[in-house]
Amino acid sequence: MGPLDLLILVRYSAPVALAGLGETVSQRSGVINIGLEGVMLVGAYAGMTAGYTTGSPWLGLLAGCAAGVLLAAVLAWFTVYLASDQVVVGTASNLLALGLCGTLYRQQFGQTGKLISVNRIPDWNGIDAVIVALILAVPLVWWLLKRTGWGLALRAAGEYPKAAEAAGFSVHRLRFGAMLVNGLFGGLAGAYLSLGVAASFSERMVGGRGFVAIAMVTFGRWRPQYVFLAALLIGFADSLQFRFQTFGWKVPFQLMIAMPYLVALAVLVLVGKGTVAPQALGIAYRREK
Repeated sequence: MGPLDLLILVRYSAPVALAGLGETVSQRSGVINIGLEGVMLVGAYAGMTAGYTTGSPWLGLLAGCAAGVLLAAVLAWFTVYLASDQVVVGTASNLLALGLCGTLYRQQFGQTGKLISVNRIPDWNGIDAVIVALILAVPLVWWLLKRTGWGLALRAAGEYPKAAEAAGFSVHRLRFGAMLVNGLFGGLAGAYLSLGVAASFSERMVGGRGFVAIAMVTFGRWRPQYVFLAALLIGFADSLQFRFQTFGWKVPFQLMIAMPYLVALAVLVLVGKGTVAPQALGIAYRREK
């Protein structure tokens, strides 16, 4: 694999990798964000809209991050402070994001929608700022989780929330902050889809990548470096359709579209049994009075 192939691989892997890093942080705190698909979608739509309106992909990235954080904050309010079921709230937010973005998109560009084009993020020999940020974010997230007091408290909130509370930390604040980080990465992942990968937008462009990112967190054992490598595997599967076209191989396009999801399912079946999740993952914490 040459340098160009590696860059293409990282580009296709970036949305899943970014979303996976944010999901790693929130799951380490005890919250699984089933609504990650919706966070990515609102990030993609807000990024496209801001980029299309202003002509600046940088403002589009900021708008995508802001939209992701906003939706994640709403999710966190229900799942962390109101102790609502995380799966139900996440599923509802995915449906909300799909309906909201679809409605706004059709109002803006017509009932049936139309193919739009936005300015792509500038790159230098195939390397853009988001790819650089992704590569730097992997060791940064690892360091924050493993080598800082905040990371220690966050992991305690996902393993032994009562012990974290007894040590003087607010489990609710830790989990809420982790969800905001999740929204930041998820919104950026979505904005990169519309501004860096496609330079356009469609209502279903996320295409299950949020769910794949959640699966890759499990595959990567809740470690940022392994989650990134797992995302590269999905990116490789996603890029196979273009490789086959280059070689002139005639493969059903339906199989190529399904390939990343088949790979994600396969790796979970093969390695999922040996994983040890944070003990309080998915369990709402209710402070004792």
